Amino acid sequence: MKRIIISVSNDLYSDQRVRKVCQSLSDIGYDIQLLGRKLSDSKEITDRAYGIKRFRLVNTKGPLFYAELNFRLLVYLLGHKADVLLANDLDTLLPNYIVSKLKGIPLVYDSHEYFTEVPELKGRFAKKIWEKIEAHLFPKLKNVFTVNKSIADIYSQKYSVKINILKNLPNKSDNFIPEELSSLELPTNKNYILLQGAGINIDRGAEEIVEAMEYVKEAALLIIGSGDVLPKLKIMVKEKQLEEAVFFIEKQSPTRLKSYTYYAQIGLSMDKDTNLNYRYSLPNKIFDYIQGGVPILVSNLPEVRRVVEEFDIGLICPDHNPITIANYINQMLDDNFKNSHRTQLQKAAQQLNWENQETILRTVYTSFL
Repeated sequence: MKRIIISVSNDLYSDQRVRKVCQSLSDIGYDIQLLGRKLSDSKEITDRAYGIKRFRLVNTKGPLFYAELNFRLLVYLLGHKADVLLANDLDTLLPNYIVSKLKGIPLVYDSHEYFTEVPELKGRFAKKIWEKIEAHLFPKLKNVFTVNKSIADIYSQKYSVKINILKNLPNKSDNFIPEELSSLELPTNKNYILLQGAGINIDRGAEEIVEAMEYVKEAALLIIGSGDVLPKLKIMVKEKQLEEAVFFIEKQSPTRLKSYTYYAQIGLSMDKDTNLNYRYSLPNKIFDYIQGGVPILVSNLPEVRRVVEEFDIGLICPDHNPITIANYINQMLDDNFKNSHRTQLQKAAQQLNWENQETILRTVYTSFL
């Protein structure tokens, strides 16, 4: 059995893309070793049928974190046998590339976002370092995946490399049975609007969504997940006395998150066009909403707009004014959008699932078996 070592920079618990890739690779016959990191608040992972190792790092952010992570990955990869290496995102690529060359084994690169354009790097010297690493390594890569056409086109034009598109689609939910609202500790007499994700950060529209709840009728907002803007949002909720309209829920397992999604009337994705990474983003949550039969309200960005318009499963909000957002939410609630567009949502869910695009992944990885 061929062994693949998969490198990731997060704590693995809620990374649905990596989880689905691992399952697909296991199904086609790979022995998997998954590498990530363990934080002080990381939850235990007990439901995977493959090897998992999470490094405890002294540094948790900034240049020292990336240096330590890359060093630990390099040492591990040098000391362990592998037939294939998979690097997820630019922050794990360098050690994987070095080891693939030293050992003469195939390397696959999966870019989950337009990494050098993330807002955290804007105006910082670190951005130049990552750009140099990318410019040096990317033209040498032979097996590359990314999440949507916009990012694939950018990389292909910059580096003249063929890019495989593997969207962040969820598995089919045909036989899913949701938990009862009572077991989710939610009131049964409210309409729920949902904002979920592992990157609820600045410039992703969360602040304006919370402000919009002052003007939304007979509904409550669920914010589920993690991100750097959450402390600010909690202060806003308290100051505006919105405790009965906005609920914060910590990140959930993928299965439990599906239950929360099931009960939502609207799913939100309101990233701002403040950087190229957000402009061309196509978040996991979009497809999680669709698979759960939930219509979406999105900001006017090309990739999410394309999905909404192609399948007629939501509305496109023209700006981030809280009153505008509230008006669109109220319109969707008044029109009972979830029920009136049930057929469109079912059609989208039948097409936009992991199983329908798995052939793309299999074609690349079976060539190494």
